[in-house]
Amino acid sequence: MPSLRCPCAVTLRGADDDELVATVQEHLAAEHPGREYSREEILFMAM
Repeated sequence: MPSLRCPCAVTLRGADDDELVATVQEHLAAEHPGREYSREEILFMAM
């Protein structure tokens, strides 16, 4: 299960890469307006 820890201390997870990217983008839109990352950037930062 891929995951990514946001600097705001929230750990985001997805069942697969597509779900993780969607979850991270939703988190960014809700909690960090103006911050956007591409799919490739998100997957590069993922664990």
